[in-house]
Amino acid sequence: MPWQDNSGNRGGGGRGPWGQPPRGNNNGSNNGGGRNEPPDLEDLLQASRQRLKRAFPRGGRGGGGGGFQLNKGTAGMIGGALLLLWGASGIYQVAADELAVVTTFGDYSDVKGPGLHWHIPMPVQNVFKQPVLELQDMDIPANNRRSGQLPEGLMLTGDKNIVDVAFTVQWRIKSALVPEQDQEMPGVAQFTFNIDDPDSLVRMTGEAAMREVVGRNTLDYVQTEGRAEVAIRTQELMQSALDAYEAGIQIELVNLTLAEPPTNEVNEAFRDVQAAEQNQATVIQQARQYTNQVVPEARGQAQRILEEAGAYAAERTADARGQAARFNEIYSEYAQAPDVTRQRMYLETVERVLGGMDKIIVEDGAGSGVVPYLPLDQLNRRQRANQPQGSN
Repeated sequence: MPWQDNSGNRGGGGRGPWGQPPRGNNNGSNNGGGRNEPPDLEDLLQASRQRLKRAFPRGGRGGGGGGFQLNKGTAGMIGGALLLLWGASGIYQVAADELAVVTTFGDYSDVKGPGLHWHIPMPVQNVFKQPVLELQDMDIPANNRRSGQLPEGLMLTGDKNIVDVAFTVQWRIKSALVPEQDQEMPGVAQFTFNIDDPDSLVRMTGEAAMREVVGRNTLDYVQTEGRAEVAIRTQELMQSALDAYEAGIQIELVNLTLAEPPTNEVNEAFRDVQAAEQNQATVIQQARQYTNQVVPEARGQAQRILEEAGAYAAERTADARGQAARFNEIYSEYAQAPDVTRQRMYLETVERVLGGMDKIIVEDGAGSGVVPYLPLDQLNRRQRANQPQGSN
């Protein structure tokens, strides 16, 4: 059975698969009664036109000609759907770490915080989202030790020396929703509209600020105790310059990572100088500690000697005064009775000198011509007996 026949008949008068009988006579090229002929393209087009007419009836007076047109109801539905889609396209979401800058016909309009918002869709309003909480790290200079070239961070110090400086800057976009004092737009809007290449701006501002700070200080100060102060002062100058540019950038940290002479030889010499200065400081500190320890002891000993000397002087003075007073008293007695006083003084002196001694008295004329016997052994034993125990 040919493919044109849906009724089971094998004749050429059968219907095709689209429900339409083949058109044309039996002798033409489009003969529907022939076998193995393709469907008629004109029938397909006619069927499509009928379907469109049923979906969108003709407009015009009396339903007559005038071409194919949409009716008012259908046009209104299509317009309403398009308007709804256009309005829905203005819904946008702002993340927790973002702020959205809203513009109206290209001009700044408002800043929106995190959450779900709506704006008049393009071309009336537009939205630019900025990550205000994201910290950006930047090394200045970007590559401080490129082979075959001088270091990029060479700077002139206040004492006419050259130092190789490298530092790190952390910055972010300002997150205030309202403009600062004497500003027309918040920081995020300034960042969106006023600058094109923030990395280049931060790099140039940082280099200029660091050169200014280094140029005001000596090489030794930049290399040693002044590193923190140099970083703080550089951050202040950078922030002041960026605020003057209305860049909307907040400098969070400046960290000085390198501050050395440009060559290894000079660097080693400076390190030796720093080591010598540290040794000098150590020796001075030790000397101060020794001074703090010895001087009080010496002052204490001097004070003790002075006190002992004062006591000895007072003792000798009092003794001398006592002796003088005693002499005056004896002299007054001597003046009243010279002989008696002289005899008494003699006896007292002899008693004081000879009172504690073993004595042998030999009278004149006793044993004339005979050597007197002296019991020296008895005297020695008596003397040893009278000595205290343990004495030699």
